[in-house]
Amino acid sequence: MIKIKRVYEPASSDDGRRILVDRLWPRGIRKEAAKIDEWMKDIAPSTELRKWFSHDPVKWREFRRRYKKELQEKSELVKRLRAEAGKGTVTLLFAAKDVEHANVEVLKETLESGR
Repeated sequence: MIKIKRVYEPASSDDGRRILVDRLWPRGIRKEAAKIDEWMKDIAPSTELRKWFSHDPVKWREFRRRYKKELQEKSELVKRLRAEAGKGTVTLLFAAKDVEHANVEVLKETLESGR
């Protein structure tokens, strides 16, 4: 099972393996307090794509397309995350305030689709 959760929300026992999937460390969170099992910053959108998107909902459709293309080039990391989810619950952690337009949504969809 794959879940998503803002890194600012408290950890819970049903989170399973907690993996941060943002390229940048979240502001205002100490590493000890985050209770993160792994930080997979390389699966996040490239710096160029992240800066271009700048969390602008108008750019969401194009961002999704570009990020999916980047994920195809990161197939080993995608496979590794799928394998983790096959073993048990994985919670993908992210920092964005806008949950509907966060890269984690595209990543979760990609992981669940098997493509």
